[in-house]
Amino acid sequence: MASPRAIVLPSKFYVVKDGIVVKAIILVVTIVIIAVSYSCRANSPERMTDSLSSSAVQIAEADQILGEAYKNKRSDIQVQGQGRVEKILADDNKGSRHQRFILRLSSGQTLLVAHNIDLAPRIAGLQVGDSVGFYGEYEWNQRGGVVHWTHRDPAGRHAHGWLAHQGRRYQ
Repeated sequence: MASPRAIVLPSKFYVVKDGIVVKAIILVVTIVIIAVSYSCRANSPERMTDSLSSSAVQIAEADQILGEAYKNKRSDIQVQGQGRVEKILADDNKGSRHQRFILRLSSGQTLLVAHNIDLAPRIAGLQVGDSVGFYGEYEWNQRGGVVHWTHRDPAGRHAHGWLAHQGRRYQ
């Protein structure tokens, strides 16, 4: 039987026994057990419910902020939210080109989204009923308001905005 011998490594804690690095294997097994345990806990039904509840609360809070902005005729408010596409409008091609569509929030309020497609990619394949997340600037109007600045500001003077659709972010 071969006797254990030390490996020439920066650490003196690795011992080779029958060609196997014993402590390294123990370390790897321990890391795998911890990772599997964490993964099971992270994907538990309780945690998934907490995450869904948190998302629902965030959407409700965003809807409330947008509702108050509309009621009080406020503009120039940076907002984040989510809605369902109610109607797809023709692009606005006067000046900077904008992809336009109407979102309905869970509160019932509607928003016109004016997404600058000279500065950010168009949402390809957008359809009525699709869910779209947004981060941009709210401007009041009588029909519910407009969200624009859903793109990066090339001059760096305005908050960068975005739209999210089917797992992709457009900015």
